Amino acid sequence: MKQVFVRPERCVGCKACELACAVEHSRSKVLFTAISERPVPRRRIYAEVTQSQKFPLTCRHCEEAPCISACIPGAMYRSPQGVVNNVGGLQECIGCSLCLMVCPFGVIRQDQALDGKVIALKCDLCPDRQTPACVESCPTKALVYMEAEDFARELRQETSSELASSLVRRRSMATDLAGEAGY
Repeated sequence: MKQVFVRPERCVGCKACELACAVEHSRSKVLFTAISERPVPRRRIYAEVTQSQKFPLTCRHCEEAPCISACIPGAMYRSPQGVVNNVGGLQECIGCSLCLMVCPFGVIRQDQALDGKVIALKCDLCPDRQTPACVESCPTKALVYMEAEDFARELRQETSSELASSLVRRRSMATDLAGEAGY
């Protein structure tokens, strides 16, 4: 299953992902009309910005999702595609907030849905799109949408390249110093 992964070193805290998410989950799906909708469209990704870090937080669609186990009415479920969601299942979310309390990432929030009911809101990976809106909107590509194995492979390749470059620089510096010293 494809997931949204974060490259925190690329995040600049612009919150474009939050805006794109809210617009995607609006009735109109258009920014200029979405801002006047009631209830106001809500985001399902949170770009946390502190003095030292910027980091987008979104649902990880955990393999053993505690939110599914904690859901009293049984509204939280895993789709055949692997997406953990509480909308469109056999039961309705009653807004009890137990999923919020057990989420290890703190990415489920209680808020008004488009129909005005108070429910738990979380990332649904934009089911009507090929790529989630947050990923498409990220100007620095801090968010990527891919299979876990592909993401891990990409990170390993980048780390290997950085280590190799570092080794080359170190050897070059050592050669330069040896030349200056007359060795």
